[in-house]
Amino acid sequence: MYTVILAGGGGTRLWPLSREQCPKQFIKLFDDTSLFQKTFERALLFSKTDEIYVVTNEKHKFMILEQLSEKGFQIHEENILLEPVAKNTLPAIYFAVKTITEKHGDAKIAVLPSDHIIEVNENYRKAFQVAEKLAESKLVTFGIKPTRPHTGYGYIKPGKEIDGGYEVGAFVEKPDFEKAKEYIEKGYLWNSGMFLFRSSVFIEECRKFQPELVEAFKGDLRDAYGKVPEVSIDYGIMEKTEKAAVVKLDVFWSDVGSFDALYDVLEKDSNGNVAKGECILLDSNNNFILGERLIATVGINDAIVVDTRDAILVCSKEKAQRVKDVVEILKSRGDERVEVHKTVYRPWGSFTVLEEGEFYKIKKITVLPKRRLSLQRHYHRSEHWVVVKGTARVTVGDREFLLRKGESTFIPTGEIHRLENPGLITLELIEVQIGEYLGEDDIERFQDDFGRK
Repeated sequence: MYTVILAGGGGTRLWPLSREQCPKQFIKLFDDTSLFQKTFERALLFSKTDEIYVVTNEKHKFMILEQLSEKGFQIHEENILLEPVAKNTLPAIYFAVKTITEKHGDAKIAVLPSDHIIEVNENYRKAFQVAEKLAESKLVTFGIKPTRPHTGYGYIKPGKEIDGGYEVGAFVEKPDFEKAKEYIEKGYLWNSGMFLFRSSVFIEECRKFQPELVEAFKGDLRDAYGKVPEVSIDYGIMEKTEKAAVVKLDVFWSDVGSFDALYDVLEKDSNGNVAKGECILLDSNNNFILGERLIATVGINDAIVVDTRDAILVCSKEKAQRVKDVVEILKSRGDERVEVHKTVYRPWGSFTVLEEGEFYKIKKITVLPKRRLSLQRHYHRSEHWVVVKGTARVTVGDREFLLRKGESTFIPTGEIHRLENPGLITLELIEVQIGEYLGEDDIERFQDDFGRK
């Protein structure tokens, strides 16, 4: 069986923890393991490493490779499928299914979102075994047995029982609380967003219900994404086909789509608080508190407080779904805090902005062992580097030299330069930028190990 992992989501309801360049699937919230890493491990239950394909975008490609390497997994770069632009789940899944079919012929394919947390037990394994049999002729989705009335999930109404699963009676959008209680009483299931089908069955249903999508993908990939509508697999196919089936999945599951959902799955203290970081909580109950600095609360209940250096979120848990509205406001202003944290990840390591003003910016730069930045120059800024850990190999113009802990160098404006970590331990240095323009786009690359333009 092949597995497709969808890893292009933005996680807007978890802002400011989740940003476009580092969305929730790559954040390590559980035992120093990201949701993406957990999903890949789960995919290995039924697929070999070279049978797993990841659909994402260019800015997340190297983060995926790094997180897989951390866990000792190696994946061919051709198994990482890069969407030119996000167009919801149906184009992403069709892109992957078409790629797998062209390489390997008709095959059974499981589709897993990368940003869910799921308990893997015998019920999980049995559900996939049932689904694999149904997938000979059906498009199978998995319905989670609800544990409470939840207004943040879509629901599936099971119909006639078939071979261990059910025909899909109906897909239902996110309900209000009273309607959610009614759905649970009637045996409805949460819509998990996971699927299993034979590629030939899926493609045939796409030809029937989304012919313009199939036609668009016959040409250039970028042209295809320019033509196809932004549509989910549920709306585009599953709600229309007569071949939809659902298998009940009785396991712990959460899409961790909002802070109230994240609160539900994390360990709490005796007062019902989830506290990540340094916290002093006085007369405070049932809160979600996370920060990089000391956070103290007095007499606060049922609240969410998230501090990420450049932004602070304070909201009631019952309004957690509205965090995405904050993101939309920031997007309308062109605010870069939608896209990046103070810490930004690159294929060679990362940098953290420590301080900045009108004509200066101070960064901590971390370079992984045996990695190097591109050979580059800047037209509007100079840079001063001070090594605080490890050894740096530095190129400035036609000079190449080593810098050790406590040593420094200066890069004049317009000078071609490069930073490299030749050692076996992580290199850390402080960079002070001086200039009238300090944007990340002030860079001309002459050579790059990672193929960036």
